[in-house]
Amino acid sequence: MEQKTKIVAEDGKQEMVITREFDLPVALLFRAHAEAELVEQWMGTQVIKLESEKHGSYQYLKTDDKGNVLFKADGVIHEFIPNHKIIRTFEMANVPLGVQLEIYAFERLTDDTSKLHMHVIYESVTQRDQVVQMGMTQGINWAHDRIQAIAGNLKK
Repeated sequence: MEQKTKIVAEDGKQEMVITREFDLPVALLFRAHAEAELVEQWMGTQVIKLESEKHGSYQYLKTDDKGNVLFKADGVIHEFIPNHKIIRTFEMANVPLGVQLEIYAFERLTDDTSKLHMHVIYESVTQRDQVVQMGMTQGINWAHDRIQAIAGNLKK
């Protein structure tokens, strides 16, 4: 089965371009990225903090049943334009991948469909390649499938 999320990671470049069309109004797609309750549902992580505003910050955490940290990430939101754009940094704790810059652009296609454009820039080509090798690209497709399912239920 073909993945609905399209990922372009050209050799020798320290960036990744990700696009996905959703059967969601653009406002609902944007909410899925801006509201803590929705982010928790599709990411499957706890949202410790999410300040959805310019100069805001966020922190995500996932632990196992014993409280061991499985995933921890945080960053700063540099631009926040409702239903149009989010620019933020992203860094995972205890993973030597450095800080990445993420540019999310939300495009209205019709009243009921939208498209997400993600441009992710890494500190180096090596770091970008490590992300690809870790299987993060499959995780992005899974997350986008979850956004469609969870936000799609809000549409009804």
